[in-house]
Amino acid sequence: METANKSKRPPLTAEQKQRRVERARLLKSLVYEMWNGKPVYYAGYEDVLKGIKTVEQVMSSSILQSRLVVRLSAYLLSTLNLDVYDVLGNELGIQFDKGDWRACDVAIFELSTLEGQDETKYAWVPPKVAIEVDTKANLNQFGSEFDYYEQKTTKLLQFGVEKVIWLFTKSHKVLIAEPGKDWIIRDWSQMVEVLPGCQFIPDELVAKKK
Repeated sequence: METANKSKRPPLTAEQKQRRVERARLLKSLVYEMWNGKPVYYAGYEDVLKGIKTVEQVMSSSILQSRLVVRLSAYLLSTLNLDVYDVLGNELGIQFDKGDWRACDVAIFELSTLEGQDETKYAWVPPKVAIEVDTKANLNQFGSEFDYYEQKTTKLLQFGVEKVIWLFTKSHKVLIAEPGKDWIIRDWSQMVEVLPGCQFIPDELVAKKK
């Protein structure tokens, strides 16, 4: 009986190997979050791989997103007792387990919970409050946008976060979630309580100063 010759792929050239290494490195830099060992990439990461966009373009924020995060952080830092709390941001990594972490725009921690943390790594303890402004995640692997927001919020609450606040810049809505309570959706014109004695109105916070 004749044995059919199985075609073998030719070995990769040095240039092809280098391209693969560079693509893998680029893909790694485009990971926004890790969900149970599976990467969730930045929205638009495919365009970066195709050379249509740069890494910086898909990671960047809009003017409104940036203004909201900066002014909210400034307000929290001026209002909260910094002998008790710490306000962190810049898409801080919240680590649940190895290969399982989420990014957070603004996180409020009790200082006592951060004692002993390696500050060169992601936070392994839950913040008291997590505040998110939209998301930069590619949502193709989720059934819908809401699936992403619901799953991320639920994971944060299960981890021990006492309040999760989402600020959506397109709809000008706020989602507030706390353990054991109904989730609340409000307009930007309404007051949002972060902690007792610390609240803000999104519309007023982002109003252009004259």
